Order: sequence, then structure tokens, then C-alpha cells
Amino acid sequence: MKSQPTLPLPHNQVMPQLGFGTFKLTGEEGTEAIRTALECGYRHLDTAAMYANHREAGEGLRRSGVARNEVFITSKVWHDKLHYDGVVDTCLNALEEIGTKWLDLYLVHWPNEEIPMEETFRAMADLISDGRIRNFGVSNFTVRRLREALAETDAPVAVNQVEYHVHLNQEKLLRFCRENGIRVVAYCPLGSGRLVNDPELEAIGKAHGKTAAQTALRWLLQKGISPIPKATARARIQSNFAVLDWSLSDDEMRRIDALHRNERICDWDRGGFDADDPAE
Repeated sequence: MKSQPTLPLPHNQVMPQLGFGTFKLTGEEGTEAIRTALECGYRHLDTAAMYANHREAGEGLRRSGVARNEVFITSKVWHDKLHYDGVVDTCLNALEEIGTKWLDLYLVHWPNEEIPMEETFRAMADLISDGRIRNFGVSNFTVRRLREALAETDAPVAVNQVEYHVHLNQEKLLRFCRENGIRVVAYCPLGSGRLVNDPELEAIGKAHGKTAAQTALRWLLQKGISPIPKATARARIQSNFAVLDWSLSDDEMRRIDALHRNERICDWDRGGFDADDPAE
């Protein structure tokens, strides 16, 4: 099996860089997709309370036969549960549903200006002290919101999970995260399917015997980002994982950088993305 690149996190932990997204993977199809992903080599599963598939994640892990301590599991607390008790209760429920004693990473799913961040992060810090979680972070936070978050906690914010793909190359956000020791995890890394037939990605990938989708994922890996592609068919799951043993040249990386369009897919009117700088 290919050796996975990892990204260091606080508390002496590492995160497998290539993850498996599970949004909308529910029921038997979801369980089998998660099992298949683990059998194909993934060791990083991304789920959330809002996805309502914690049980599928746990059952997929058990069916795979992979040991729990070999798999990095992320979950998230929804934006209306960010008071202290909501953060704790959501975590405990996730642990019970997955069938695990700890989460490797626990994220604020979306920001909520009506609930003090200090309260949210105090709950996160207590969960770390109790051994319920190993690290915490945020999702869908802009630079402005990250600055606010960092001012409200002394504990390290390990990750910011955001939409990041070739058509939404958020360089300003990525630079801020790097400067502050925050890892970036990319959801929608294939632009919800928009990138799989991109002619420039196809041309670059062809030179390596790879697809446009594989090229888009490789670009993210080389930028130090952790992509979490989702798939249900075994062939697609395997194809998305086959991005670890080759590399893009500096010129190819620049060509892909130039494909940025500020094209955001997942806004949902919850992110508070800054209108004057959507790339944040």
C-alpha cells in the first residue's frame, strides 16, 4: 500500500493528507463507500453531525477491518449548537454513534456571530482535556473570522476546512493559515464535478497518464492542502487515491493556479464571506 503523506497537527498528532469526504453518504451505500475507501488505503475520514452518517462511518470502519487507531476521524458541530453544552453534547453523541472513544479532530462547522467564540472554544479545550478529542478547528472561516477566533483562545486552532479547488484558489486565506500554523482541508476539491472535464487539467494530466480529477487533487496536495474527495463507486474511489506517487512541475502548478475564477459553490448564506474579497 502507498505510504500516505501526513501533515503535523498540535498535540503531537499527524493528519493523513488525503482524506475521504462523506457528505450525503448515508445508509448502506454510505457504509459501503466508507468501507471501500478504507480498503483502498484512505486513513482520514471526514464526517459531521449535519451529515447524519456517524453510524455509517463507524460501521464502514468495522467492516473494513482497519484498526481504529490507524484512522483519523473528523466530525463537526453545527452552527446552532456552538454554546458550551451544545459543543459537548454533539461530541458525545458523535462518539456514541461512531462507536469510538475519541475524535481526532472536531470542527466548528460554520461560524455563528450570535454565540461567543470564547464559549465554543472553552468547550473544545475541555474536550481535549477529557480525552474526547485530540485537536479542534473550524470550517468555513474567512481571514477576518480566523483573526477573531485566534483572539478568543490560547489553544491552537489546528485546521480550517473550506471550499478549495482549482476554480477557487484562496491564496490569501491559505497564506494566513500557513502563517498561523493552521492546516487547510479542502472540501469540494473537484468543484462538485465541474473539474473532471476541464480541458487544461486534462492536458496537464495526460502528460502524466492521469485524469483531470487526479491532476486537481495533486495540485492541492502540492500546495500543502488536505483534499477530502467524495465518491461512491470503487473505481472512482481508487482513482482519487492514485495521486500519491507522482508530481506536477512548477510550471504546471502555475498553469493550474491561473485557472482561478473565484467560483464558490457552497455559500448557503451562512459563511459571511467577505463581499469585497470572496477569495478570503
